[in-house]
Amino acid sequence: MIDGVKVKKLAVHPDERGRLMEMLRSDDPFFEKFGQVYVTATYPGVVKAWHKHERQADNMACVSGMVKLALCDARKDSPTCGEVNQFYMGIHNPILVHIPAGVYHGWLCISETESLVVNCPTEKYDYDRPDEQRLDPHDNDIPYTWARRDG
Repeated sequence: MIDGVKVKKLAVHPDERGRLMEMLRSDDPFFEKFGQVYVTATYPGVVKAWHKHERQADNMACVSGMVKLALCDARKDSPTCGEVNQFYMGIHNPILVHIPAGVYHGWLCISETESLVVNCPTEKYDYDRPDEQRLDPHDNDIPYTWARRDG
């Protein structure tokens, strides 16, 4: 596991009215601070990658559909520099992934319908000076492919 990445299994509490799922609590051991909350939709088969932040940590959960989330540690001083992790998250595996600053991340929507990913980053988005570095999703030095592995 990439140093600083945390995975929290999310508990779903159903009853006759529906269900409730807590994602992030201020007493979670990896909680740092609140910046903002947003939701992003991804259409089936679309890759949203790669990006990283220098200051911001992300706390992501897929609340509708399914995504294949990939991470790559780009922190030169990290004991796991260059390591890649992959997670399947969404309705069939409700987890929250804490992604530290300096770790490239992105996902592929693997469900037949759009996926909805909720993020609670530690910083609010700065429109004048975005804390975001991007790489092409397919043409980069990250040792990862988004291709489906059949077999």
